[in-house]
Amino acid sequence: MARRKHEEEQAPAASWMNTFADLMNLLLCFFVLLFSMSTVDADKYEQLVTSMTESINIFDGGGAAVNDGAFIASGTDQLVSISEYFNEFEKSGQKDATQNDDEPGKTSDSKTKEEDEYRKRQEAEKQQRTEELYGKVKEEARKKSIEDDIDINIDKQYQYVQISLNGAILFDSGEAEIKKSSLPLLSKVGDILKIYDSHYIKIEGHTDNVKISSAKYRNNMWLSTARATEVFEYLRHEKGLSPKTLEPTGKSSYEPVASNDTSKGRAQNRRVELKIYTDK
Repeated sequence: MARRKHEEEQAPAASWMNTFADLMNLLLCFFVLLFSMSTVDADKYEQLVTSMTESINIFDGGGAAVNDGAFIASGTDQLVSISEYFNEFEKSGQKDATQNDDEPGKTSDSKTKEEDEYRKRQEAEKQQRTEELYGKVKEEARKKSIEDDIDINIDKQYQYVQISLNGAILFDSGEAEIKKSSLPLLSKVGDILKIYDSHYIKIEGHTDNVKISSAKYRNNMWLSTARATEVFEYLRHEKGLSPKTLEPTGKSSYEPVASNDTSKGRAQNRRVELKIYTDK
């Protein structure tokens, strides 16, 4: 009888294994959850930990979270809720990635649209300023009665207003010295340019494609550059324009406005262009 009683006292010793098994399952689920979140940024992880602490309290009071085995019994429901919570953070992160870093709340598409609209407004304003400049130059030419002696145009990009002078009026063939007979016309043009002395003004010399043979000028590029420089010196010294805003340059025969196959076309190509740029 004493031996049987001793055996009965040894049997209940394995009851602690239930609690231990529950704890192991809980730890396994917890570490699997941590592993699944290993690529999540710190802010999202902190928010998730806070939510878990408030809802299931596994960090601050293990016994309360286990609740005598209740957590294991409802473990599937808890993990599903946590998975849904984690997925919401993933979606919010993807949404944030589409937003512009410099301007929070604005997507790249909206920023591109705003840039296009801004560019269009700038182009429209520039076109308006150039057309106004063109109108003023035309009016000044009319007042000075030289509108029939010069050509006034606007470029297609609305960057400048151009005054074109016939090269035959300004220079003798193969020469860069300004003819005295053209000085009255050039003087009136200089008076118009003086009004826009603060603007960038480009002086371009152009020739036809007929090769020259001269001891002074090696080729048409040298000749066209010399002619532009002569006009530059006249406007600077005789009309008082600032050399800081004037730029003489030679174009030779590389930018014709007419065909060089006819004498009329070649005469049109021999010219000096004065470009008043809209932007100062």
